[in-house]
Amino acid sequence: MKLIIDADACPVKEETIALAKQYGLEVVLVASIAHFSTKEVPDHVRQLWVERGSDQADFKIVAIAKPNDIVITQDYGLASMLLPKGCRVLHHDGYEYTESIIQQLIDGRHLSAKERRTSKRSRRVKSLHPFADQTQSDYSDLLKDVIEAIQNQRKE
Repeated sequence: MKLIIDADACPVKEETIALAKQYGLEVVLVASIAHFSTKEVPDHVRQLWVERGSDQADFKIVAIAKPNDIVITQDYGLASMLLPKGCRVLHHDGYEYTESIIQQLIDGRHLSAKERRTSKRSRRVKSLHPFADQTQSDYSDLLKDVIEAIQNQRKE
């Protein structure tokens, strides 16, 4: 198990790196070369730089992700490609992506686009909010729970 971070705009990198160290896990930061930095990272962190382009980091993450890896992203398109691979995908706001949530996000995007085409004002309908039925967790608590669940599953 490793933690993979869609790192271009992730606000919880440092938090994730610190938690991974506590559990002895590798972290892979995947980011565009446009965000290149010479900042040193801890030994358990590996940085992968990808070419500039709208989905280059996503393609790299999908290529390196394995079952039981944990991916942190706010991109539900990426999440939809990772769930069938057996990855656990988390949003930095403290939610875990599921097939149901992704479908709600896609449906909401479709309805918003339809409203824009008909010149209606776009407003979010509460029932279409993908995380409405989920309890929001603190991101750190969610990440710990997912790590421990995967570790316990491996022991069985």
